Amino acid sequence: MQVIICGAGQVGYNIARYLASEDADITVIDQSPELITKITDSLDVKGMVGFASHPDVLERADAENADMVIAVTYADEVNMVACQICHSIFEVPTKIARVRSQSYLDAMWSDLFSRDHMPIDVIISPEVEVARAIERRLEIPGAFDVHPLANGKVSMIGVHCTSDTPILNTPLRQLTALFPEMNIVVVGIWRDGVGIVPKPEDELRAGDDVYFVAETSHLTRAMAAFGHEEKEARRVIIIGGGNIGFNLATAVEKSQPHVAIKLIEVNKERAETVAQSLERSVVIHGNALDSEILEEAGAATAETVIAISNDDEVNILASLLAKRYGCQRAVTLINKATYGSLVGPLGIDTVVSPRAITVSTILQHVRRGRIRSVHSISEGFGEVIEAEALETSSLVGVPIRDSNLPEGVLVGAIVRDDEVIIPGGDTVVRANDLVIIFAATAAVKKIEKIFAVKLEFF
Repeated sequence: MQVIICGAGQVGYNIARYLASEDADITVIDQSPELITKITDSLDVKGMVGFASHPDVLERADAENADMVIAVTYADEVNMVACQICHSIFEVPTKIARVRSQSYLDAMWSDLFSRDHMPIDVIISPEVEVARAIERRLEIPGAFDVHPLANGKVSMIGVHCTSDTPILNTPLRQLTALFPEMNIVVVGIWRDGVGIVPKPEDELRAGDDVYFVAETSHLTRAMAAFGHEEKEARRVIIIGGGNIGFNLATAVEKSQPHVAIKLIEVNKERAETVAQSLERSVVIHGNALDSEILEEAGAATAETVIAISNDDEVNILASLLAKRYGCQRAVTLINKATYGSLVGPLGIDTVVSPRAITVSTILQHVRRGRIRSVHSISEGFGEVIEAEALETSSLVGVPIRDSNLPEGVLVGAIVRDDEVIIPGGDTVVRANDLVIIFAATAAVKKIEKIFAVKLEFF
């Protein structure tokens, strides 16, 4: 696959890192010589310094032979024009653009990105995606990662194991016997900075981050098995009234009318704009690091604080202050990867990475075969893949234990019509089943081939 990535910032870098590890032919364009030097020094990609939407720059990047362009510069307009030129001049088949401004995304302008106007195949809005991800975490308290799969019938959940987790030091094979109605499969363990694809004899330890797949209707029991019986938040503080904060507050107002929101915004003009647009939320103008502002927002009685301003340091400190005042749980947005490993020991419960969420969203459009969705976990540990099994797939018609799945791959669930099947070794995948698979990064390309449309199928 030949891919042009416009933008060498955090999102562009991470997409290039993922694709380069899979032997894709990658060219990255950015105006910054420093960013291009950094990306070419650390990754096996070609780098070009230039303006990503200029036809001559795209021509030198060999756009004529590209399979895909992914435009993720900081400027919406550059991303959109790059996709337009790749379509009109170079006939690039797939065009993906990051668009951040909410004005472009308003439903009343939905025809803007149609083939007849500005032909972009996939619009990625980080602010909207991050708001959705946080809303899902609110719905399942105790989970630090939540991904709905198979139209909501199945969920992939990430939870922290503490010394109070009831199933510590228990071989995973015994979970089914201990909880016969729970229907879960542990697909990944993150322990001391190392990813583990678990075997039946493996045991969980305090401090582990565990990823499991479960039937959504069984999530309450599954969370209880991991020692997480937190109640859904009724009082929420949102710190930051930017696009993410506004989108989140709007979504929660609509979908969770029982939740009372107080939103803190440091910019007076923005605070007034948000206050006029929200219906039930209380908007407070002030600095979230000010103890009086946190008291006014009710930090002592709030169940959850969500710090999603544009400043990582403010988000971290405000989350810790709110918890010190009595707030039970902190969800904190952090852009800088270097901070991610530091905040857990400080007491922050859930870290939200816009970069990781955006990369996951883009990857599902990069993956080949009958793949419906992709979610990357733990910064390169692996991917949870939702794919449709075709008659020609080597996975179909044989028991899973005999299907020669690559090392580092686990089948988490199978959805057949409206039935959710939690598989065992003797389970047989049928054609047209929806299969939920966890694949360690090294095995992803092999999984793509298993679900690819083979010529003999036609």
